[in-house]
Amino acid sequence: MAGQLFIVATPIGNLEDITQRALRVLREVDLIACEDTRHTRKLLNHFGISTPTLSYHEHNERERAAELCELLESGKGIALVSDAGTPLVSDPGFRIVNAAIERGISVVPIPGPAALTTALAASGLPTDQFLFAGFLPSRGNARRAKLEELRANPATLIFYEAPHRIVATLKDARDVLGTRQAVVARELTKLHEEFARGTLAELFESFSGKPAVRGEIVLMICGRGSEPAPADATTPPEQQLRDRVDQLERDGLDSKDALKRAARELGIKRAAAYRMLMGQKNRRSK
Repeated sequence: MAGQLFIVATPIGNLEDITQRALRVLREVDLIACEDTRHTRKLLNHFGISTPTLSYHEHNERERAAELCELLESGKGIALVSDAGTPLVSDPGFRIVNAAIERGISVVPIPGPAALTTALAASGLPTDQFLFAGFLPSRGNARRAKLEELRANPATLIFYEAPHRIVATLKDARDVLGTRQAVVARELTKLHEEFARGTLAELFESFSGKPAVRGEIVLMICGRGSEPAPADATTPPEQQLRDRVDQLERDGLDSKDALKRAARELGIKRAAAYRMLMGQKNRRSK
């Protein structure tokens, strides 16, 4: 009888973020496949788990996938973990999952932390649609070309970035995408967690003035036409709503979706926003 392959999410920083189900699975399986056995062993030791580990990383993925599938077919239970967060999200794991599926082996996800959703939830940027694009290219020309490719996308853009490249990436994003709101999330769930918010130009200036940036980084940038309407005490809420709906419709949203998003951004209940727009139309028609 074939075993099962468990895709187990582990903490991205704070060890308290692991789930009870993940701990149970890590105790019960026959083997844990991990990027760095030394790194994972620290987590296992913290929770008193003695399950054997085996390295599974980008350099040995092809060979290990075949080896692990043989163990799964013999009835062994195997957990796949990354160094932090959810496996396969900008991490190795595709080969073993694909190979297991092809052989009819059950693949069971054990959900938990992921840096991209953790960062997005606290970013303050629109969350109704987002695009995770992994790491941008390390070379400037290729990076700018990728940003240009994404420039017209209305979804919030999410990238992982290395600390030594964040300044160059912010500069390229400013030059290609213009004045958009963005957030740099750093060291999520750890002691020095930081959310830096502002326009791309402001963030570039801020990070350019820092001596050295450390830690894992998530960069989030508003999509085209997704900027929240600026607060203006002199503009009546009805006019702010109308202006925002008009802008979203020009950007390609239908009237229903434009009203829904504008109401959410302005903190107005959708029913109330609908009545406000209808009231404006009725006054215009008289």
